[in-house]
Amino acid sequence: MAMEKAVVSAKDVAEMAGVSRSAVSRTFTPGASVSAATRKRVMQAAEVLGYHVNHLARGLVRNRSGIVCLIVSELATPYRASLVRLVTQHLQEAGKIAMLINTDRSDDSVSQALQQAINYRADASFVLSGMPESAIARLCHKHGQRLVLINRNDVMPGSLSINLDNEEAANRVVMAFVRAGCQHVAFANSLAGTPSLMARERGFMQAAEAAGLQVSVERFGTTSYESGQILAHRLLTRRHRPDAVFCVTDLLACGFMDEARHRFSLRIPEDLCVAGYDDIPQAAWSSYHLTTFTQPVDRFARDAVAWLVAEEQREDSQPPALDQEMPGETRMYHADFIWRGTIRGG
Repeated sequence: MAMEKAVVSAKDVAEMAGVSRSAVSRTFTPGASVSAATRKRVMQAAEVLGYHVNHLARGLVRNRSGIVCLIVSELATPYRASLVRLVTQHLQEAGKIAMLINTDRSDDSVSQALQQAINYRADASFVLSGMPESAIARLCHKHGQRLVLINRNDVMPGSLSINLDNEEAANRVVMAFVRAGCQHVAFANSLAGTPSLMARERGFMQAAEAAGLQVSVERFGTTSYESGQILAHRLLTRRHRPDAVFCVTDLLACGFMDEARHRFSLRIPEDLCVAGYDDIPQAAWSSYHLTTFTQPVDRFARDAVAWLVAEEQREDSQPPALDQEMPGETRMYHADFIWRGTIRGG
């Protein structure tokens, strides 16, 4: 018994419709010139045969796969999940296919993920965690793969670097602590050491010291709820206990607040003022009502995808010269201060 052909080709459609193969291609290419009669015959033949355009094959002919890799860790955290959801949504609307590569936070892991992206001939990679080595970034550029670095502070060839104004955020939270009458402030951080987290720490320390406040810094573990609990225990058992703490993320702040209330019987904000960062859904829950900063993640995602599409269109109209190194671009965004109930005097 002869086996039924599994894949229907454009040639099969052309033969049934009585047209050329190029006519089939033009029919399924948006904006291409094809007569109404030809289009009708091709579409009828395609429906009968069950033909679907192989976008991957078509893209490879144009030296463009349509694949965009998302390199990310800690997918279960609310902020990361929200960012991935929005990035994939905007990529799909732009006709791109997102391929997720789950990594740890190490730069070496990110570099390995980028090598995978090159192997799959991805058009671009969005780096949401860690920081790639400059050598692998240049290799991506050499292979025509663009990079979008979100909350990373390095500028690499042919890349878009998206950053937040951490100095402004630090100044605002320090002013809020001062207005609340706080004198011994602390910064609770993880050991992740990412550029964005460390920038928040540096900005807060500088702003607090400029305001004449004593600053304590404690770091532990991953950027998680459990780390927040441990950091609370470490800071709140010190001889000079802080009366205000800026937590590097909301998730860590939630753990910190629960430990402060249930283990140390502290009232928030009467005994302890707390601020977080990210404005995750849990921050607005009545049990936390956390004062925090909201990142414009939808703008991150929308602008990054728009940049990628614009770069591809520019390349199509004016291909770069061989070995031409395109400059990187940096964009700075503002994080809005969301005042709730964890700092006195709001």
